[in-house]
Amino acid sequence: MSYFKNHFMISRRNFLQKATSISVASIMSLPLAKAAFAKNKNIGIQLYTVRKEMLEDATGTLKKIASLGFTDIESARSEKGNYYGLSAKEIKKVCDDLGMVLRSGHIHVDGDWSKTLDEASETGQEYLICSSMPEKGQTVANYKHTAEVFSKLGEECKKGNIKFGYHNHDYEFESENGQVLYDVLLNNIDPTVVHMELDLGWVVAAGKDPLLYFKNFPGKFPLWHLKDMNLTKKESTEFGKGGLNISKMLENRELSGMKYFFVEQEEYASTPIESMKYNMDFLKKIM
Repeated sequence: MSYFKNHFMISRRNFLQKATSISVASIMSLPLAKAAFAKNKNIGIQLYTVRKEMLEDATGTLKKIASLGFTDIESARSEKGNYYGLSAKEIKKVCDDLGMVLRSGHIHVDGDWSKTLDEASETGQEYLICSSMPEKGQTVANYKHTAEVFSKLGEECKKGNIKFGYHNHDYEFESENGQVLYDVLLNNIDPTVVHMELDLGWVVAAGKDPLLYFKNFPGKFPLWHLKDMNLTKKESTEFGKGGLNISKMLENRELSGMKYFFVEQEEYASTPIESMKYNMDFLKKIM
């Protein structure tokens, strides 16, 4: 604005020349987030977002998700199993028929591990993600022990052509004796067989900066949960309404090593489907 105030007396020809150069410069400096989307056209959703709807009508809900433009699915364990009452074959077929990919699944590390691994193989999914710490204990010792367990599970998954990983919440960013527990986990896993899924919303809710994790641990986060957070309530919200800079995150996708991201939201302004439509429209705008 100040440029035009200071130069409003320039000739029409000069004005047009300058305006043209400004327009060209604007085109040449499109947000890097757009370039990120050009390379990452798959937009995923974590099914916990629509958990109630999935339990009531899994196939119908998947159809609604597909109609919004989501291409990748990440399942989550429910009271009806890992696939909301559908068998491994059934959910694979439904996704195939809808042109979607069951890319990943959230599971628990428990006594059903063998069954979980067999089902994941049957679906053909690429990732199997532990959704929370398998043992309680906010100590460095427990996180080092967990890193050993995860590395062993990662080796087992690798034999079945599945990538094992871990998804954070906010509590992993607590500290003991000056050591951030999540950092302890990162520094002790075998990164060749344990693939981290960074929930960006929970990172900012914990008072940390995802960009610093991208810089300090480059290439270590092949999966994201793209989630905006109301930092006052510590609740998820629609994109652009919370404390996460979505565009800035996407500009740095390559630094983080991100291959796929899944939109996740647990609280909503109205309904999960309407919130997902809002989020998809938001992503299309920054594309």
